[in-house]
Amino acid sequence: MHPKFQAGINIAIKIPKSKYEKTVVFYRDVLKLEVTEKPLDNPTVSRTHEVKFGNNVIWLDCVDNYTHSETWLQLTVPNVEEATNYLLSNGVETCDEIEELPENMHWIQDPAGTVFNLQRSEQ
Repeated sequence: MHPKFQAGINIAIKIPKSKYEKTVVFYRDVLKLEVTEKPLDNPTVSRTHEVKFGNNVIWLDCVDNYTHSETWLQLTVPNVEEATNYLLSNGVETCDEIEELPENMHWIQDPAGTVFNLQRSEQ
């Protein structure tokens, strides 16, 4: 079993509340990228802005209880359950407690602590 992992288009930057407004201004007014605030209902993210970043989307997430920024990446696979079992067999456990997710997705981390959202690829 060797699932095919691919990079997804979504990149999330978790930003402390104290730095959020200046970060939005940077992307919108300094870099002149397309930035749009999006409504959300999430217990750990209080605001989010979508930033068009070439073929990717950066999500600027305001997180009230963070002290520093983190960048989270998206991984896509044809079969999430198969990929999760493969990762477990290689010592990589899910960490779904870090933020609410739909049932068919998981959070994982690399050894350096980078967070990845593991989800089914669109085919």
